Amino acid sequence: MADRAVGIPFAKEGIPFIAAPAGVTLLAGGLGWPAVAFLGGVATLFSAWFFRNPARVVPQGPNLVVAPGDGKVIAIEEEFEPRYLKERSIRVTIFLNVFNVHINRMPCDGVIEDVQYQPGLFMVASKPEATLRNEQNAVMIKTNEGIKVLCVQVAGLIARRIVSWVSPRDQAIRGERFGLIRFGSRMDTFLPIGTNVRVAIGDHVKGGETIVGELP
Repeated sequence: MADRAVGIPFAKEGIPFIAAPAGVTLLAGGLGWPAVAFLGGVATLFSAWFFRNPARVVPQGPNLVVAPGDGKVIAIEEEFEPRYLKERSIRVTIFLNVFNVHINRMPCDGVIEDVQYQPGLFMVASKPEATLRNEQNAVMIKTNEGIKVLCVQVAGLIARRIVSWVSPRDQAIRGERFGLIRFGSRMDTFLPIGTNVRVAIGDHVKGGETIVGELP
């Protein structure tokens, strides 16, 4: 999998959202409409901030799993995952608000076995029922040791599009960018039982940089 967003200050999918208010700002400024120009400038800055694409220092070491997104850890639950893994696992849920970076990153090294998109609702992403009912995109990764890690992009109340740049049989490289969710969302990472989880509820994490666990 080639990291298609290296060296780009904004996600490509965000360029129209940045360019449109920027054009309004320039036009309003030229026509002498200061109030419109001000609002357009605010919208331009917000869009540029939302779609920012910062570099990250990815930790090295065997069996490490990093956060797939920026945000706050709101749940760490041991539960049965019924759709893809079909076994008990540890779910680590990260909630991304509109001020977080929304570029998503691979949690671990391996090969992508499957990518499945599921249409659904747009409930508040922090609700537990959003795990199964919201629009989402699941990426199944199999490590070189044969361990399966499931990473799920879950849309939220404001989000209306999930973007994924990967396909089955792509190589997964820890920390590489693989997609984004527009305007508020959450990331669920399902880890095998026995994983040494290294985050706690309430922690703020950085995608591709914060270690969330060590695989057994």
